[in-house]
Amino acid sequence: MIPTAYLFDPVYMDHDTGWGHPERPERLAAIDQRLREKSYYKDLVKVEPAVADLAIIEKIHSPDYIRRVKKEIESGINYLDSMDTAVCSKSYEIALLAAGGGLRMCDVIMKDEAKRGFCVVRPPGHHAEYDYAAGFCIFNNIAIAARYLQDTHNISRVAIVDWDVHHGNGTQHTFERDNTVLYISIHQYPHFPGTGAKNECGKDVGEGYTLNFPMPAGSGEDDYLEVFRDHILPALEDFKPEIILISAGFDAHNSDPLSYIGLSSETYYLFTTMLKDVANRYSKGRMIAFLEGGYDLDALATSVERVIDCFLEE
Repeated sequence: MIPTAYLFDPVYMDHDTGWGHPERPERLAAIDQRLREKSYYKDLVKVEPAVADLAIIEKIHSPDYIRRVKKEIESGINYLDSMDTAVCSKSYEIALLAAGGGLRMCDVIMKDEAKRGFCVVRPPGHHAEYDYAAGFCIFNNIAIAARYLQDTHNISRVAIVDWDVHHGNGTQHTFERDNTVLYISIHQYPHFPGTGAKNECGKDVGEGYTLNFPMPAGSGEDDYLEVFRDHILPALEDFKPEIILISAGFDAHNSDPLSYIGLSSETYYLFTTMLKDVANRYSKGRMIAFLEGGYDLDALATSVERVIDCFLEE
């Protein structure tokens, strides 16, 4: 069994988004309960959350934005920047813990205490922009981790594969002028947030290092696997990443209420298997998944379980 790390803490459930909000604390409870039923749970390398250093977050987000988030949340607002991003009095602190937990996970992987890891945190991150919140996201956890890996652990080439059903606008915009981070997104289109067209492929020196694969509503496993095999895997082969990060949203599942894509939990196992093969050849096997979307509790728990099953396999 390959050493695999797991980041979860009940504190992430204290981010209260209110009645009826799809990005709710029960998502994490469902995942953790499912994993605790697995015989391998005791062998997972447990990672503790930590508050992220603001200087690290400022590599991705405007200092003014960070200060504004803190001030507005402390003032008692219920929504940050849009009606999508519901917050409570603890949301700033927990967003710092979500980002900081991801940094802890990076340290665990780079110190070879585990080969792969899954960050079961909230709020999610890939919609968060440089200076505003969007789509349930406050700080861009995966972007913060990618830059931290480069600055602290001397990683030259980071690949981010985003299979959430919604395009990761914040992550794309963070790295669109960067040729050291390959951002690949496969997502339903047109769909929230409206970005992620095929012709969005990076700018300046980053041109060609953003790859978008917009999928029409009604697409299923065969359609996605064809894109993976014909386009995503060859791009990763060319890039030769030193680590692979996954924006692991599970809202393209056929049970999810927020999309019209027909994947199954086994599809995510197949995605992970293909990415793991690339990681084994170019990245010393190193992979970290960051939870993004996924709003049917059973489908979410089963899908995360299958990703971790794959992580653990030789």
